[in-house]
Amino acid sequence: MASPFNMPDEFVQGFFKSGQSLLHAFTGMSDDAPASAGSTPVSALALAQAQAHYWQQQMALYMGMIASATGKTPEPTVQPERGDRRFSAEAWNNNAWYSLLKQTYLLNSRLLNDMVEAAGLGEKEKHKLRFYARQFIDSMSPANFAATNPDAMKTALETQGESVRAGFANLLEDLKRGRISITDETAFEVGRNVAVSKGSVVFENELFQLIQYAPLTDEVAERPLVIVPPCINKFYILDLQPENSFVRFACEQGQTVFLVSWRNPDANLGHITWDDYLEKGAIKAIEVGQAISGADKVNAVGWCVGGTILSSALAVLRARGDDPVESLTLLTTMLDFSDPGDLGVFIDEQGVSQREQTIGRGGIYSGGELGFVFQTLRANDLIWPYVVNNYLKGGAPQAFDLLYWNADGTNLPGPMYAWYLRNMYLENNLCKAGQLSMCGTPVDLGRIDMPSYVFGTQEDHIVPWRGAYRSTQLVGGETQFVLGASGHIAGVINPASKNKRSFWTDGTLGDDPEAWLATAKSQPGSWWTHWMNWLKPHAGKQIKAPKRAGNSKYKPIEPAPGRYVARHPPEVMGA
Repeated sequence: MASPFNMPDEFVQGFFKSGQSLLHAFTGMSDDAPASAGSTPVSALALAQAQAHYWQQQMALYMGMIASATGKTPEPTVQPERGDRRFSAEAWNNNAWYSLLKQTYLLNSRLLNDMVEAAGLGEKEKHKLRFYARQFIDSMSPANFAATNPDAMKTALETQGESVRAGFANLLEDLKRGRISITDETAFEVGRNVAVSKGSVVFENELFQLIQYAPLTDEVAERPLVIVPPCINKFYILDLQPENSFVRFACEQGQTVFLVSWRNPDANLGHITWDDYLEKGAIKAIEVGQAISGADKVNAVGWCVGGTILSSALAVLRARGDDPVESLTLLTTMLDFSDPGDLGVFIDEQGVSQREQTIGRGGIYSGGELGFVFQTLRANDLIWPYVVNNYLKGGAPQAFDLLYWNADGTNLPGPMYAWYLRNMYLENNLCKAGQLSMCGTPVDLGRIDMPSYVFGTQEDHIVPWRGAYRSTQLVGGETQFVLGASGHIAGVINPASKNKRSFWTDGTLGDDPEAWLATAKSQPGSWWTHWMNWLKPHAGKQIKAPKRAGNSKYKPIEPAPGRYVARHPPEVMGA
């Protein structure tokens, strides 16, 4: 199983290639590799300025240390960026040795970043270089090493070495597990204190179970809500606990909610394709939700890759002349992959071809490997704080429902994953009308002509908001774009009852997302209420809430959350 202890091939190869790129940029050396498109000679002036600034600051730091030896307290030469929590301990500021260590690290980090920016590389290569330089810089922080972390040293002394013993024990346990522990996984259990909304599984096939949730109002909307979550994690991010459950909120607003629970594929499902996720997945879920409710149409919601799957399925349905969906909601979804953000650093022809050759005709892409890739996008939040706490200080991670879900990774079928990489991330074919055939028919996103609510988040590191915005220009119906504060997960799971954060609406739609933002209005609180007000006109009339789940054809199979979402033991995850 891949993990921080066993990095994915793309990560290792990318690190190596980026190092080569930096070397070539500054030395002119070549391994007979063609220059990247848009590359330019290294900026000698920018490099000279970066070096001069570096030595000026080093001299200022040195003089400050001399002053501190005489009893004076010098102003810091360099400070961590706002929000950097690695150096919050008092010793980083009050102790001359640790202060020198911290400031030297920060100056070296900035010099390396300046060298990257001065490198004569094309934008795509430079993006990769920035990413891998950041990984190296983050990993070399003095806070990550016991001998140079004042808190770790203090804890070791106070506990007479017990923290060192506990940290080593934690490391051994995580090595067995194959990943860093980021939360107390014993504090939660699916169906006990997460994923607890009442409902029933009313349909299942080899790929997914469909959950129908129990109504929480006497009357419900005539048209139900069918939700397609991402297949790269479990669905219960939408139903963590009652106070932050999107599912519960929708039910409280009088919606009948059907939700797809994707199966965590093992070797027996190593043949599943992208088309299967459309035909046997999203299209089937819409069909069952429509049949059980008896409605003329359903309202559909897709999140992240679930939104890509749902949009692809709707394009197939419209190509067939079918029109079972009244409205479409896309949450942090990418349909145009021209700007994939940091995930793009892992995608190139060589890497995709390798995946096609190894698992493209059958096999499994490990959820642990995928989980590590996502952790590297925010290493200073999802890797290094836990290395410090768990191993250097011998601590235990706190219980946090969102991180429990984050650690509950899922595998992907190799054929589906390889096809997705090539046609979405590498070649960006989905947004080109008629370029792709799915389920035996050419597709055009422009034929998705129902009203759509497109939601992005300002700090999304997986689906950059400008990429999410691009969907408004691809689908054919009337669209509304809403931008939420925060990131890919916290921006979506922003309960209306807590009234936190903010969102932007009502900008002028067009080709330019910056023009939209410049004309948009900021609103305090959660976007959930705004979305519900948009949805209700598409939900149909009010009818009496059903007394039981399913119907004569689709009978309840088992209570929610169903066995497909059961948390597998670690040894099964990489099967």
